Amino acid sequence: MLKRINMLREFSIPLIAGVVMALFWANLDPPGYHRFVHAPLVGPLSFHFISNELFMVFFFGIAAVEITQSCLPGGDLNPPRKAVNPLLATLGGVLGPVAVYHLLNGVIGSPALTNGWGIPTATDIALAWLVARLVFGANHPVISFLLLLAIADDAIGLAIIAVFYPDPAFPVAPVWLGLTVAGMIVAWLMRRCGIGSYWPYLVAGGVPSWLGLHYAHLHPALALVFIVPFLPSSPREKKHLFEEDIRDVSPLANFEHEWKVLVDFGLFTFGLANGGVEFSAAGPVTWLVLVALLVGKTLGVFGCGLLGRGLGFPLPSGMGTRHLLVAGMIAGIGFTVALFVAGEAFADPLVQGAAKMGAMLSIVIALLAFLVAKLLGIRKVP
Repeated sequence: MLKRINMLREFSIPLIAGVVMALFWANLDPPGYHRFVHAPLVGPLSFHFISNELFMVFFFGIAAVEITQSCLPGGDLNPPRKAVNPLLATLGGVLGPVAVYHLLNGVIGSPALTNGWGIPTATDIALAWLVARLVFGANHPVISFLLLLAIADDAIGLAIIAVFYPDPAFPVAPVWLGLTVAGMIVAWLMRRCGIGSYWPYLVAGGVPSWLGLHYAHLHPALALVFIVPFLPSSPREKKHLFEEDIRDVSPLANFEHEWKVLVDFGLFTFGLANGGVEFSAAGPVTWLVLVALLVGKTLGVFGCGLLGRGLGFPLPSGMGTRHLLVAGMIAGIGFTVALFVAGEAFADPLVQGAAKMGAMLSIVIALLAFLVAKLLGIRKVP
């Protein structure tokens, strides 16, 4: 039974199932689907709010755990010099899609679509990890490189939402960020006092952090990103990104152990809340997003990865030019956060739906990555 559960998690079945269910529902009964997603469900809270504003807090919290652990001695980002090349590739993976999107939109000449430039900047962490494992093998150094890239550009994607896609009806109110800072101070003080459970950090630090972001009109899904680094951890990391060490019983590791399964299966709710796109919604922005993800990500990651190597910051040992090219392609799978950004970029439901369709169609990039890997003679590492 445990093996089957792990297989479902590994193949991102909950997320995909949620998206498939949403697609069927939205196309067979559009009013019923949108009523379920946006009508009050628990008190005044809608299913969409619960999924995007509350559940995703833990999704990005787990991502913050991975980055925090990887910065420890023995981690994939320690010493910091090891992170320079993947972070440069991340920069290319953000700027490349933006440039391609604007270039293509300039050809189409549609000012109404300009605001969608932020959608193709994001990489789906879970699907990129899955495809990379299937292409390269579980122990290939590309896996850690790509995961770091995916986490970093997803964080940039959320920052783009905060800075470039504010709700005009609710302008940013930075004074409320004092609550988020207060949550961080409380978490730091608890760490100094040696509190050995992660729950006080989540409650006394995470709640003020969430409220501060929410009332500042910034996306509160990032609330735990500011708190997780203060959780006490083991002095040394012994695993790679997204590999759990069951012997590690620190509060940081316990948070990951106890929440990762819930997050993996909870992605069903995110897929259901955000994947309901009517097939008739496909339009010019669909192809803008898809081509920007495929071409922009590939060229951006590949070009900046080579630039980093030329500047004296090498790729991980065992990772060459061929692997970098395919990694850039896989980074173009923009699903979770791309759907997130699409929901903020456009107010028009039809344009928003078309943009989401482009993000979801990026799953075809996985097949292209397999084909290119075969043509380049890349073999899986057992």
